[in-house]
Parts: sequence; C-alpha cells; structure tokens
Amino acid sequence: MTFRLTLADDHVLVRQGLRSLLEREACTVLAEASDGQQALRDIEKFKPEIAILDITMPMLNGLDAAREVSRSFSKTKTILLTQHKEDQYVLEALEAGVRGYVLKSQVVSDLLEAIRAVSRGHVYLSPGLSLVLVEAYRSKSRPARDSITSRERQVLQLIAEGKSTKEIADVLGITVKTAESHRTRMMQKLDIHEVASLVLYAVRRGIVQP
Repeated sequence: MTFRLTLADDHVLVRQGLRSLLEREACTVLAEASDGQQALRDIEKFKPEIAILDITMPMLNGLDAAREVSRSFSKTKTILLTQHKEDQYVLEALEAGVRGYVLKSQVVSDLLEAIRAVSRGHVYLSPGLSLVLVEAYRSKSRPARDSITSRERQVLQLIAEGKSTKEIADVLGITVKTAESHRTRMMQKLDIHEVASLVLYAVRRGIVQP
C-alpha cells in the first residue's frame, strides 16, 4: 500500500535519509519542510494522509504544528519524531492529537510500522515508552498546561528564537499591532516581563531547545 506523506525536519541530511527510507517502501513524499510554518503550508497544499514532524523545528515546533493540523486539517494524521522519552512530552503529544510518537534513536525500525499503524486508525508509540501513558490519556489524566493560546505559544517561540515584533508579524501573516497585542497578553498571563526569562520559560516547556 502506498502512503502520501509530507516530511518536516530542520536538518537536510535527516530529511534526505528519511525520504530515502520512505521511498524504498513505496511511500510518496509530497513535500519537505525545514520549519513548522512551511510544514503547515505543505499540508494545506498537498493534503497528505500523514505528516511526519520533527518535534524541534524553528518558526513553529512539532507539537504546536500538530495542534494546528488537528484543528484545521483533520484528515491528516501526524507522527512526531523526537529524542524525548519523558512522560510530559508523550502525554502532551497525545493531547495535541498526535497519532504516532517515534524516538529518533529507533526511527529506522519504527517509522514504517508507525505509518502503517496510524493509517489504520491506531496510536503508535515507540517500544520502550510506557503503555501506561496511553491509559493515562484515555482516563483524562492531562499534563500541566500553561494558560496561553496556541497563537501566543507561536509568538513565544519566535521571541525565544530572537525575532523582532515585525519579524513575528511577517512570519505569522499578521499586523505588527496584532503581534504586539499577542506578545503583551502572553507576557501578562505568564507574569514574565523580560525576554531572557521568556527564553528560559520556553526552554523549560520544550517549546524551543537550548
């Protein structure tokens, strides 16, 4: 069976390796992206069955990209590629609507199996990740969440990446005034008023990597 996919990872060599692996198994890679914003544009354009997203990407991380896919492109299933084994990340991914969670250390052996499982409507976790996590998700146990909106999280990531307000507005396709408004509300909600502290918070929450 052939699967129509899009692929997003900010490392060119990783994307090339994954594409080679997938195409050997008769998968069709419709597009490649190096950041989360481009990944969403590819999904909107090509409407793939499955989107493979690295969890750590510039502009928009894989978790927040998956949230947007779940909200706006419900026919596309998402698989996250990650180095994180911590419960917090897995539960947050399930909460975001992710259907597959594949550890990068096991990607060669796990990715194709994840694609097949997700295409059949199942949830796939790399072996070694506790199945208790799935039960916790089903029983409505949820990871701690901050109070900011998805858009405010996007603004937070871009601030942490060193973008100016104008650059944030350009990336998100909004006015500078709207970007400033999101920034102000986000900082008020978090009660954080210094950029250095925002960056530290974003790192601790896994929104960006140090």
